[in-house]
Amino acid sequence: MGPVPAGVLQLLALTGALALVHIPFGTYMARVYSSKKHLRVEKWIHKGVGADPDTEMTWPAYLRAVLAFSAVGVLFLYLLQRLQGVLPGSLGFSSVGPAQSFNTAVSFVTNTNWQSYYGEQTMGHVVQTAGLAVQNFVSAAVGMAVAVALVRGFTGSRTGQLGNFWSDLVRGTLRILVPVAALAAVVLVACGAVQNFSGIHEVGQFMGGSQQWNGGAVASQEAIKELGTNGGGYFNANSAHPFENPTPFTNLFEIFLILVIPFSLTRTFGVMAGSARQGHALLATMAAIWLGFTALMMWTEFAHHGPASQAAGAAMEGKEVRFGVGGSSIFAVATTLTSTGAVDSFHSSFTGLGGGIAMLGMMLGEIAPGGTGTGLYGMLIMAVIAVFIAGLMVGRTPEYLGKKIGGREMKLAACYILVTPALVLVLTAASMALPTPRHSMLNPGAHGFSEVLYAFTSAANNNGSAFAGLNANTDWFNTTTGLAMLLGRFLPMVFVLALAGSLAGQRPVPVTAGTLRTEKPLFAGLLVGAILIITGLTYFPALALGPLAEGLA
Repeated sequence: MGPVPAGVLQLLALTGALALVHIPFGTYMARVYSSKKHLRVEKWIHKGVGADPDTEMTWPAYLRAVLAFSAVGVLFLYLLQRLQGVLPGSLGFSSVGPAQSFNTAVSFVTNTNWQSYYGEQTMGHVVQTAGLAVQNFVSAAVGMAVAVALVRGFTGSRTGQLGNFWSDLVRGTLRILVPVAALAAVVLVACGAVQNFSGIHEVGQFMGGSQQWNGGAVASQEAIKELGTNGGGYFNANSAHPFENPTPFTNLFEIFLILVIPFSLTRTFGVMAGSARQGHALLATMAAIWLGFTALMMWTEFAHHGPASQAAGAAMEGKEVRFGVGGSSIFAVATTLTSTGAVDSFHSSFTGLGGGIAMLGMMLGEIAPGGTGTGLYGMLIMAVIAVFIAGLMVGRTPEYLGKKIGGREMKLAACYILVTPALVLVLTAASMALPTPRHSMLNPGAHGFSEVLYAFTSAANNNGSAFAGLNANTDWFNTTTGLAMLLGRFLPMVFVLALAGSLAGQRPVPVTAGTLRTEKPLFAGLLVGAILIITGLTYFPALALGPLAEGLA
């Protein structure tokens, strides 16, 4: 079988698997967040942190809980790295420097998992498991909790209450992420992924020297890294490393883990909103963008001209032979259209247009299907904007799920979509204007500019993947990408929760003959158009200087 049919078959198998679990998994998550009962272990946790899980929170209280929990996480992970040199199981690694400790702590707490270090040469077992792996679970659960709070804003009636953050956090972790990740880890171990706490081993003789490898709890971290759309790899090569991703089957399985929660959350939204068709409209929008981007990526990588690419049958540079162009293209689109950031190939080695497609996926706001929770609330914000545009066209006050979209709601939605582009473009411009940051670029011209633009796009969108070719382990990039990750994560959450509180305080309006039917294909098409046009107008000048210039050269 040729590489193109093999890639298409992989895409079809992945789509079928996602469709198979969409309804049962999405419905299960809706029941988790709607249940009034608490498991015994959940009661112990709530008692331990001094929280009353049955107390309803307004949006300011919910936000304070999110920020307080995340701040404690940053502090704990920072201290864990700074003390690594005196901790057991450090594998002899010294403590991590202050700038890199700050960057890494922020990165994992914000679900970004940007790594400016070599994992196998920097982090010992304690930091990897007690620090990074734990944040892989709870940072994903925080995103899901905020998404559920926004859904409650649409479904609430003159209450202003959004549920309880501590209950949502614990349930998302214990009832959804932990059991699915445990099952996924068993599958990965069975397929050859590493799971141990071994020390450093000297392996073989290579060109007169040897290589050193250390083991670790790789499979368990790999499972939640993909399931929680985190992305931080145990090894520097990330999911291109055979210890993390040994076979073509595990490659496709990891893509499935990346996409399963974001796509299934549309079913969760439909069930909680009392209209499964509303969830179908969001699912159709996400699926159309995801399939379109995947087809474009496969086309650019299979059809790229050039002697080396023609001899190999495709643009194979920077890609694992065991995965091929098809598997690598599907993975690249999945990881950049979600907030995952894991890579099984190196995006800097993609064709100019292929690298631009990966970058554009993040620039959309990672909403097709997006990260765990972040994709759903990002798509709902875009749905609010699309409803407003439709209302302007017909001269009616826009409504979505029975809630009026007035001036306050639109200001909050507008602030949400402006935060990330402002961070990306301002920090990229500063890096190109100052002499020192430019020294980190290993390539000149359009490709070098793409390296910097990609880095800040990845950080501000909480993606975490890297374009490679950029030395990001400097005080400038550690500090600026850390700030981009913090502001890119929590400022949008402020506007999401404020919007949820505003909507929850409204009384639902009845459906009339003039109400826009937001569950129809027409609205899904309008939503796709709004997403692409808004992103295109925002980022086109920057894309023209980087990947487009390189791709058309």
